[in-house]
Amino acid sequence: MKKEKYSIAVVGATGAVGNEMIKILEERKLPVGKLKLLASTRSAGSYIEFYNKDIKVEILDEDSFKGVDIGLFSAGGTVSEKFAPIAASAGCIVVDNTSAFRMDSQVPLVVPEVNPHAIAQYKKKGIIANPNCSTIQMVVALKPIHDVAGIKRIVVSTYQAVSGTGKKAIDELQDQTRDILSFQDVECNVYPHQIAFNCLPHIDIFLENAYTKEEMKMVNETRKILEDDSIRVTATTVRVPVFYSHSESVNIETEKKITADEVRNLLSQAPGVTVVDDPASARYPMAIDAAGKDDTFVGRIREDESIEKGINMWIVADNLRKGAALNAIQIAEILVREYI
Repeated sequence: MKKEKYSIAVVGATGAVGNEMIKILEERKLPVGKLKLLASTRSAGSYIEFYNKDIKVEILDEDSFKGVDIGLFSAGGTVSEKFAPIAASAGCIVVDNTSAFRMDSQVPLVVPEVNPHAIAQYKKKGIIANPNCSTIQMVVALKPIHDVAGIKRIVVSTYQAVSGTGKKAIDELQDQTRDILSFQDVECNVYPHQIAFNCLPHIDIFLENAYTKEEMKMVNETRKILEDDSIRVTATTVRVPVFYSHSESVNIETEKKITADEVRNLLSQAPGVTVVDDPASARYPMAIDAAGKDDTFVGRIREDESIEKGINMWIVADNLRKGAALNAIQIAEILVREYI
């Protein structure tokens, strides 16, 4: 017999994504009987409002998950590596927003608009992985095209907001902008270089192949989510002085010829996608318009004139919502509706 209410835990409740998860749980009216807010000793003891009640943030420990149905994790990879298996062994289904389990063959990597069927695999380890924010918005837009025309190759360049790094990065951009406009020296604590009025082609660490870890996440996660290892993917990820919403320039080569008009029609009917594509009226997706929104916005759809079967597009989404918190809660909604 199905439950009427569910016990939900948010791990990393005081962080940027954790805060967003709590807001979205309330907005989407998930049937929450009890909400448990968990964080490190540094953040424990503070209060967060949920349905007009102040809930105290508790210290995360090995006993935190008794009686919890779903755990929404967003407190960093090392925390997930330690506590996700503990939570799962206590009967809690973990939806993990870190990279800790994404490429584990026994852990489904899920974007609900793309591969909701994969959620069923959670029973293997009790864990479902949330993909990288940049990957999520890209595959939401590419899945309908892949289904119709078959994608052979993807070339993506990202323009990623500082909120993807966390609150300290938001503060750093704010402080540096203020200091520059006041003719003061800037301090760089979060990023290796000034981020204000600058672009950094460097997200996460550099690997032996000269790509960054962020770039290789997009390569590997895209193939896993689309369930097609034959797709060739290359990525360049760039941090830009924007607070919220990631933007992406995406070029695809398809097996079958597909026109820009056909892509527009496909995407206008796709779940979770809003097409904004009227260049003559200067209408195209922008970070400031996507911030705070749930959909992935696609525009600048045009045929690549350098190859026979190519499409260019511009994809924008709020990295804290669809790129993280919302995607996790959409997974929780499917778990509640179909599995637990």
